Amino acid sequence: MNPFRQMLRHAGAQAPLGTWLMAASPLVAEAMGHAGFDWVVVDMEHAPLEVPGVVSMLQALSGTRAVPIVRTPWNDAVAIKRVLDAGATTLLVPFVQTADEARAAVAATRYPPQGVRGMAGMSRASRFGTVSSYLQRANDGQAVIVQLETPQALAALEDIAAVPGVDALFIGPADLSGAMGYPGQPGHPAVAQAVADAVRRAKAVGRPIGIITASPESLAQHRALGFDFLALDCDLGLMMRAAQDALAALRSATGHHVHSLSSGTQADGTP
Repeated sequence: MNPFRQMLRHAGAQAPLGTWLMAASPLVAEAMGHAGFDWVVVDMEHAPLEVPGVVSMLQALSGTRAVPIVRTPWNDAVAIKRVLDAGATTLLVPFVQTADEARAAVAATRYPPQGVRGMAGMSRASRFGTVSSYLQRANDGQAVIVQLETPQALAALEDIAAVPGVDALFIGPADLSGAMGYPGQPGHPAVAQAVADAVRRAKAVGRPIGIITASPESLAQHRALGFDFLALDCDLGLMMRAAQDALAALRSATGHHVHSLSSGTQADGTP
């Protein structure tokens, strides 16, 4: 059974919560896996990460409860093949705009005759050749999430969702807002309306749909819309926010302390 499918199947009323891994660090990936997230995205599209790094991060995550999802750098059969051989079982394929592009993504994850994935007898995916039935069973164990990031992709949502082998849809709010003419404004009313409409249509065709959000507040809003799985920020974003909040609090306290001293009060609070 594919772990991503199992996660959604057993999620119940609570949408599984994830985050993005942008630091390209196995140690950070392991820590985030232990933090309690249900799933994490190992990102090859925007993080400084290549296949050897993916292997190290998958190894680090294997000791945690978090389900790893690898976002490939592009909808490319060679890139997908290499990531699958590295041991990934669930892929997030970016910038899928048509049903044909979704079919190509699925085909790249399947061995013939169902697809075009090249066969390798010795890979991490087959536990270095020790799983004798891997080539016969691998197709059933792969999950594909396609990322919809433009108005054109949203317009084709039903056709994309109907492609056999597409397990879930994922909205990319940053690129969607840019493609709609509102760069850097994923919360713009027009973008928000398009996102809400996408959720409604995905529900109508019975296809799970996910999104990434910037804050717990926006996550709660998207959860209320009915998203089936949600991501909160990324490892670097969470670290930077915590660091900046801590520094702001410390500097505020220091400023108050200096003001008190200048008013004739000692450090211990005495005049």
